[in-house]
Amino acid sequence: MRLRIIAGELGGRYLTTPRGRETRPTREAVREAWFNALGDVLRGGRVLDLFAGSGALGIEALSRGAKEAHFVESSRSVARTLRGNLRALGLLDRAFVESDDVFRYLARIRGARPPYDVAFADPPYGSGAGRRVAELLKTEPFARLLCVEHEPGALEETENAVWRRRYGDTELTFLVPR
Repeated sequence: MRLRIIAGELGGRYLTTPRGRETRPTREAVREAWFNALGDVLRGGRVLDLFAGSGALGIEALSRGAKEAHFVESSRSVARTLRGNLRALGLLDRAFVESDDVFRYLARIRGARPPYDVAFADPPYGSGAGRRVAELLKTEPFARLLCVEHEPGALEETENAVWRRRYGDTELTFLVPR
């Protein structure tokens, strides 16, 4: 399966997605809604793509003006596909891939300043990882804005949510540290 970059300097280019069931690529319509809601927040910023998979979210952010993107993907084979996408698009000078567990990575950068401007999290549905990342944002802020893709209802009681939309079997929630 191939994903298309929607807009920006790389708009119309394609990404290779990893084979198998290790990833669940975000549908184009959902990504478009996500980035339309963000507007110009990305311009010149540092982004973090957690549970990165093919890198579609972080690469879309780079295409739309983010200065740099850090990708965290625990699967080494998926991270290889991600590096291949970055190489093919000429983004290796602005992109950094960590082949690590998301929570181990976040513990490692604890206290780092400045935090990321925007963090994306698209964890496996049903894993509880979306809630864990949202809770961590409150106690150890690693980004000024966290955007989580999750199954509907997974982050219902999150008081630091500032924006929420549902798209079929997908829900997007934007959260801020409080």
